[in-house]
Amino acid sequence: MAPSAASGRAWSAWFFLLTLLFATAAPAQKKKGAGPPDFSGLDTAFARVLKEWHAAGFAVAVVKKDQVIFSLGKGWRDVERKLPVTPQTVFAIGSCTKAFTASLIGQLGQEGLVSLDQPVRTYLPELRFFSEDLTEHVTLRDLMCHRTGLPRHDLSWYYFRTPSRDSLLQRIAYMEPTAGLRQKWQYNNFMFLLQGMVAERLRHQSWEDLIRSRFFQPLGMTHSCLSIEELQRSAEPAVGYEVGPDSLPLKMNYYPIGAMGPAGSINSTVEDMAQWLMTWIAQGKYQGKEILPAGYVTEAMSPQMVIPGGLPSRESPDLYFANYGFGWFLSSYRGHYRVEHGGNIDGFSASVCFFPSDSLGIVVLSNQNNSQVPSVVRNLLADRLLHLPYIDWQTRLKSAYNQAVNQGREAQQSKVSPGMPAPATHKPEEYEGSFRHAAYGTAEVYRNGDSLMLRMGTFRFWLRHDRYDLYTLYPREGAGGPDTSNSLGVAQFNMNSSGEITSLSLPLEPTLAPLLFQRVPGALAADRSRFPAYAGEYTLSSVVIRVTVSPDSTLHLAVPGQPEDELVPEGRDRFMIRNLSGFFIQFERNDQGEIIDLLSIQPNGTFKAIRKK
Repeated sequence: MAPSAASGRAWSAWFFLLTLLFATAAPAQKKKGAGPPDFSGLDTAFARVLKEWHAAGFAVAVVKKDQVIFSLGKGWRDVERKLPVTPQTVFAIGSCTKAFTASLIGQLGQEGLVSLDQPVRTYLPELRFFSEDLTEHVTLRDLMCHRTGLPRHDLSWYYFRTPSRDSLLQRIAYMEPTAGLRQKWQYNNFMFLLQGMVAERLRHQSWEDLIRSRFFQPLGMTHSCLSIEELQRSAEPAVGYEVGPDSLPLKMNYYPIGAMGPAGSINSTVEDMAQWLMTWIAQGKYQGKEILPAGYVTEAMSPQMVIPGGLPSRESPDLYFANYGFGWFLSSYRGHYRVEHGGNIDGFSASVCFFPSDSLGIVVLSNQNNSQVPSVVRNLLADRLLHLPYIDWQTRLKSAYNQAVNQGREAQQSKVSPGMPAPATHKPEEYEGSFRHAAYGTAEVYRNGDSLMLRMGTFRFWLRHDRYDLYTLYPREGAGGPDTSNSLGVAQFNMNSSGEITSLSLPLEPTLAPLLFQRVPGALAADRSRFPAYAGEYTLSSVVIRVTVSPDSTLHLAVPGQPEDELVPEGRDRFMIRNLSGFFIQFERNDQGEIIDLLSIQPNGTFKAIRKK
């Protein structure tokens, strides 16, 4: 999701040479039970993949029935330190997590705890959708095959990250659908979050603990984990990359998915994922023991919802139909039934697939952002193992990718506001403030020198003035300044009849009109780097009040026995309590500028809490 920096010719040829050398220098792993002709010549093919995609590395494993017949690491898991990829390297697998989460629901169904065709509210009574009809009729089955009518709304969780699953659940009530229930297939990560929450509620365990106890442990997936912190502590963590300047791999920050974990937070190795594939190929059994109910396995890899656009193309007449099961995409691959899911998260791409009629499985994990490498490697291997006529997938997919990039550039141009220049209707400081959308969060507009900036969670954007109250959004990337090649679209400030700025329209869901963020009355944009100074414990009589900074850099107030509330900046050291009208917090400083206490300003009086040392 992060923008790629511009590439140049000066280093391109040098990089091609380096990647070729890296690929051949990285030690090949033992190919279990494999040999000519199935796997002959793959070193050359894989080196070409690394070179032409400017990729750091990847790992692959192939399963035949209950055996790993091939596993290999290629390239680098850490380019700077020259650490090679091996089959034990840990990658983020992104949305390949979804089959695990849906499988928890499959197990609960066998245990009699859920019915897939009961409304989700049966198990999560607090759940609300945009309409009462959706609230009353959306079932678990609808969640599992992406047919609720809701579009992705992904920037809600991606930009406005929160550690609270309950907080994400509450946002769903304000997410506008674009189709009726069961009318259209639309991918939605929030629906897999809900499945994880149902499992948590019924089993009285966290989703993370359920995944470990029900899948990782019985399948011997000893290298797999569920957080970025665990990934970084692993023996062979992969570093994520995007294609940077001069086509060199550019290191990306890990993205901690946190509360959205059930939709995509698993990290794993190809050898661990091979055990998962063996289980599906064996109708839910691993080493003779049932892990998944056989009936659920059949349903999960059978069509539950049709995906539009499944016709074969002229170039690929033997690739056709597109359906979705439970956490799996289903298609016909050159005459063979394929069950597959991809995964993408900052710096990583993955593909996990199996051919149930052929008892064959392939997993490819890559440390390149939004990459086609897993698809190319998967298809090359599938063709060999299924004894299919050769197709140059590298050339075909690279050509399609280049075409998509060109179309993307044209789409970027359409996002930029056209028209004649015209001055802004307000002074820069009059646009500053906090703007809130209930399905997303609070966006802050603030000044940085002569420029207006927009902060959404930990992400910052430059607001380039176009005309009147229209501004184009460009990512702000560190010291390098704005990335003007990658516009998010046009933001519009809106005013009331008195000429006051009252709201901000932001293009955060491409299938809907720009979303209206209402201005928070009296709130000011704040320098969040100052928030940690307020964090701590404050004592009021015997009550301890805690002030904390959340992972999305918002300030929160916690009073025993009450829900935690966000503090919204209103002035110097003064904050409103978001969900309590007429309640404020004023922090007080000593002569040295240190925070020493807080005043709780309430309709019935003002109370002082002393900061604990």
